[in-house]
Amino acid sequence: MSIVIKGARILGGEPADILIEDGVVARIGQDLTGDETVEAAGLIALPGLVDLHTHLREPGREDAETVETGTRAAALGGYTAVHAMANTSPVADTAGVVEQVWRLGQEAGHCDVQPVGAVTEGLAGERLAELGAMADSAARVRVFSDDGKCVSDAVLMRRALEYVKAFDGVVAQHAQEPRLTAGAQMNEGAVSGRLGLTGWPAVAEEAIIARDCLLAAHVGSRLHVCHVSTAGSVEIIRWAKSKGWDVTAEVTPHHLLLTDDLVEDSPVGAYNPIYKVNPPLRTRADVEALRAALADGTIDVVATDHAPHPVEDKETEWAAAAMGMIGLETALRVVQEAMVDTGLLDWAGVAERMSYAPARIGRLAGHGRPIEAGSPANITLYDASVREEVDPGSYASKSRNTPYEGRTLPGRVVATFLRGRPTVLDGKLA
Repeated sequence: MSIVIKGARILGGEPADILIEDGVVARIGQDLTGDETVEAAGLIALPGLVDLHTHLREPGREDAETVETGTRAAALGGYTAVHAMANTSPVADTAGVVEQVWRLGQEAGHCDVQPVGAVTEGLAGERLAELGAMADSAARVRVFSDDGKCVSDAVLMRRALEYVKAFDGVVAQHAQEPRLTAGAQMNEGAVSGRLGLTGWPAVAEEAIIARDCLLAAHVGSRLHVCHVSTAGSVEIIRWAKSKGWDVTAEVTPHHLLLTDDLVEDSPVGAYNPIYKVNPPLRTRADVEALRAALADGTIDVVATDHAPHPVEDKETEWAAAAMGMIGLETALRVVQEAMVDTGLLDWAGVAERMSYAPARIGRLAGHGRPIEAGSPANITLYDASVREEVDPGSYASKSRNTPYEGRTLPGRVVATFLRGRPTVLDGKLA
């Protein structure tokens, strides 16, 4: 069966028809015909989005999310592939667990699921996990991370960086010096002082990034920095890249838009745990630095850090509340608000940071390819002209911990195609 997408604006360019046959883009042109037609006049066509940093929670925390519900959310957000983080229960630190997650993704079928392997056994930071076995498994793991925890031992981090070179892997570091953040609750600054909450200093992130850039350069390996959140971190990464070191970095949508002021002054008052996240929301100056770094390429990728939690883990007092926000279904809309509508990125730039670069870093074959003849038909159709209120009640995700509830954001994902098969049509699961 062939499908023609009629009148889509590829990367925001001139309208064109896209003919899909056998899961591949067959032709791009005018007045094309096929067995089925999808009207896309006025819609932007982007390559299917790829998330380097998603928490699907399965196995172990199916009360928060499952591979089924998380990939439904991903498809509705325009994603055709996600990297599932390792902090499940049991931890994804063996070939058996990563293969289980990979197979669950195949069975769900809403988007491709690429497991991330743990760096250390049980995320304990003591012994390396079975990196080689996970790389050789059916899941073909290439990204390794203890995300949620930092690989704080410098010797262990060096060994991991050395090990992954054998199969062109990358270590994705959660940069958080644990001794500098013991008991930390929010960004260290004026707001934390007024609220009486233990501060989370920027240097706790920056010190680990600086150390790991040096380690990666020393052993000649690939380092990826998760969820960069401070202006100082940006400067360190910019310096490392200026040296030609193989360092990449990501920023989350929420760190591009939200600031620590919300902890004190939110629509429902102070101490709202919906804004409790790791790393914490930072200052307006940090947000501006992150936006500029994403625009100039210092930061390579937008990654959601989609972190679902059940209601009881978030709707509690601040100190007891879990850290994290969901983001798969709003990521592209937030990026439009923070980066496109502000003139910092065009749609080609969005495609680079939300599709091409994450697929390249994750060594994810078949994704992150331009929309052109011969490429897999992984395509997202997006209406950038609308503005709608965020309603978590309509989400496919099992959790509702979004910081955008009631907020009006631009854009709407209209359709998502995975290898030519529609997973979303008219904004609904196909």
